Amino acid sequence: MAITRKPLGERPALLQMSHIEKTFGGEVVALKDMNLTVNEGDFISLLGPSGCGKSTALRLVAGLMRPTAGRIEWTGGQGLGDLGVVFQEPTLMPWARVAENVWLPFRLRGKSYSEVKDDVLEALRLVGLEKFQRAFPRELSGGMKMRVSIARALVTKPRLILMDEPFAALDEITRQKLNNDLLALRESIGCTVIFVTHSVFESVFLSDRIVVMAARPGRVIRELEVDAPYPRSEAFRTSNEYAAHARKAQEALHQAIAEAA
Repeated sequence: MAITRKPLGERPALLQMSHIEKTFGGEVVALKDMNLTVNEGDFISLLGPSGCGKSTALRLVAGLMRPTAGRIEWTGGQGLGDLGVVFQEPTLMPWARVAENVWLPFRLRGKSYSEVKDDVLEALRLVGLEKFQRAFPRELSGGMKMRVSIARALVTKPRLILMDEPFAALDEITRQKLNNDLLALRESIGCTVIFVTHSVFESVFLSDRIVVMAARPGRVIRELEVDAPYPRSEAFRTSNEYAAHARKAQEALHQAIAEAA
């Protein structure tokens, strides 16, 4: 059953990034005065040239590093299990079977596999890999490994999933298939997503908000709304509406590159 979401302007805030700055080594300013509100139910793509701080922003939200200045605040506070992360590489444990890899977030909290087996199998079912629960990562294709990584991120039913260019290394056919599957998955579980990408076309297909960033220092220069309804099909990819949104995003990306130069 599909999740019903409020219109973009009516969604309650989930987290707020306020005047974020991140400096490395006291000299390299990765982010400066970055402001972003993430609302419940949003699918946000961070789009921008290499070096604009997209992945840095994601790591700050994930708590993997601290900002040099500014604040990141969750509405109502952040609880255990509120966050799932999918990295560029699947980062699976090669010695562990698929189900054991998905169990990892629970295992780190001291929960036995038998306690959460149903949750693990449900996550695998959602990504279409329930029949591969006993396989090892070496037996899987690149796309299947990424599905396992996604299952591991969503097994705790997080409020927010962070995805750092998860499909960049895959061929175009696999990438489009996983884009389709990701939107279907989001419709079924209702999570909020922040998705880092270099691809204009991917950002338009997936997102209802595209946050365009410029580099040196990294910051938000423009936000675009993609008001096409979900679910989105192959027909949307070939529509005039899709092409018009892609042109706007491309123009904003060119502006970001020009500002960086």
